[in-house]
Amino acid sequence: MSYTPSKIPVSVLIPAKDEEANLPACLDSVARADEVFLVDSQSGDRSVEIAESYGAKVVQFQFNGRWPKKKNWSLDNLPFRNEWVLIVDCDERITPELWDEIAAAIENPGFGGYYINRRVFFLGKWLRHGGKYPDWNLRLFRHQKGRYENLQTEEIRNTGDNEVHEHVVLTGRVGYLKHDMLHEDFRDLYHWLERHNRYSNWEARVYHNLLSGMNDQGTIGASPFGDSVQRKRFLKKIWIRLPFKPILRFLWCYFIRLGFLDGKPGYIYARLLSQYEYQIQVKLYELRQLGGCLNGTLKSHSAPKVPRTMPSTDPSVN
Repeated sequence: MSYTPSKIPVSVLIPAKDEEANLPACLDSVARADEVFLVDSQSGDRSVEIAESYGAKVVQFQFNGRWPKKKNWSLDNLPFRNEWVLIVDCDERITPELWDEIAAAIENPGFGGYYINRRVFFLGKWLRHGGKYPDWNLRLFRHQKGRYENLQTEEIRNTGDNEVHEHVVLTGRVGYLKHDMLHEDFRDLYHWLERHNRYSNWEARVYHNLLSGMNDQGTIGASPFGDSVQRKRFLKKIWIRLPFKPILRFLWCYFIRLGFLDGKPGYIYARLLSQYEYQIQVKLYELRQLGGCLNGTLKSHSAPKVPRTMPSTDPSVN
């Protein structure tokens, strides 16, 4: 008789849209959870059918174009029957070793959440270098204690309805788990590029807000002496003011962080990140100088007011 591990009292939250290629492996990997929610954004493929076949509870999310986005809405509205929630993207996998560690971690009353490291696979290779590992994310926490930060980017169009680079602000002590989750997208480069085209819209707005002096209220904050995520946020405030960022990003990723040790996938990834950085820069220019329009009027010239449907360039109203 084969051994079947008992269910772990954790509710899994999976945000999704058109993820039929990734969902089977993801859902297989979270089978030990007591409860699985798939929060879907009107998928046009077999995502809902696949999720239901695995016994997941499917909930449809209707984005209002502003705030909250999908994960915070889910944390506010889903009827979780467990205190602990684990947030897993469709292209991520939870290993058996990590599940064993999670089962022990949630028994510790002294912690409100845990960071989990990710192994990112790209073109069939685990990217051990180039700044992609370690990659800590606060994904396991007591659901009443944590919410995703709002970086005031919701007015920018074509960024998606899901929190991607925002981080969880948590009340309580945070720990780190030893075992990694796996990040392995089974789709193609077309989807990677399409996704990062959306991400660069979001990043351009974040850059704009930081350059405009947005404070850290409601965010994880930025500190050279904080946790790994707060240190990254501190470095980002320096990074956005540097010149030649696309070139610097390639040099940083490929040479300084030893991305060349990951072979051809490491080189391709570094080149794509450089291109991604350039997209952010030109979209930031469009946002600051032309009000977010490709062919608007330069701010240095007299021009009619930007229509109400366009995002304002005045940080005091965003």
